[in-house]
Amino acid sequence: MTSMQKREMWPVMLTPFTSGGSVDFDSLARLIDFYEETGADGLFSICQSSEVFFLSLSERIKIASFVKKHAHVPVIASGHISYALEDQADELRQIADTGVDAVILITNRLAEEGADDAVWEDSLHYLLDRIDPAMPLGFYECPTPYKRLMTLDQLQAVAQTGRFHFVKDTCCNIDTIRKRLAVLEGTQLKLYNANTATLLDSIRAGAAGYSGIMAGFHPELYAWLLENYNSQPEKADVLQSLLTMFAQIEKQLYPVNAKYHLQQKGIITSLYTRAANQRGMTPLFMDEVRQMEQAAAWVKESLAM
Repeated sequence: MTSMQKREMWPVMLTPFTSGGSVDFDSLARLIDFYEETGADGLFSICQSSEVFFLSLSERIKIASFVKKHAHVPVIASGHISYALEDQADELRQIADTGVDAVILITNRLAEEGADDAVWEDSLHYLLDRIDPAMPLGFYECPTPYKRLMTLDQLQAVAQTGRFHFVKDTCCNIDTIRKRLAVLEGTQLKLYNANTATLLDSIRAGAAGYSGIMAGFHPELYAWLLENYNSQPEKADVLQSLLTMFAQIEKQLYPVNAKYHLQQKGIITSLYTRAANQRGMTPLFMDEVRQMEQAAAWVKESLAM
């Protein structure tokens, strides 16, 4: 990948709910518009930020279909959460039938924690044999229920199949990312970093872009970094440092805090979240989110955005 190629931002999509707990499709439509208007190059639906492990299969299908229908950028989606591989294959086929541009495999679904690589690789072959070979695929190193990072040999092997185009990297280690990029060089498999702290170093090393939590808070700043990191390196260095500090909010009460932030913008209506208790969003946490947004607004003004 050359330095002249565009770096892309693929936000990981939240799932808005009504106060009664059902999927809020009106808010979801506004959320799609928000991501697109702030520089998204594509959307990653039905991922951990979407609360995938708390959605029924019917909900996962409806959400993926809705996002694909309403978006003006490419849409990718995961959605296999079962333990049995036969059930996972069915889930993935149904996600593919929604018309999304790529189906993303969650790495920890292919083997239980502690299982050796051979088990993971056998599971992958099982699923690949049951997914339409014309469907573009990707990988997501989802941290829940446990994080399973792909080895360099596995990345090289899947890249050589020609079926994989997207990998959401969650290793959070720039040395590992550089090694992964060296393995993927010259292939169609692109690496998207989910970690803010290593983002600038990773895109300078050849990563394809960003696909992480903080694109739900201030995507404009990530879009600016990805577009201007090469032409304005000094400003990019300062922005990277600020983004790393802002990203500490991930440790607070995600995704409730992201929903609070978007509620303040009038994009979603309810803080209802299945993956976390919204009552944990204390006044202190709310104030921290508001102060972060004030700082982000100052940064945007400084960059003449």
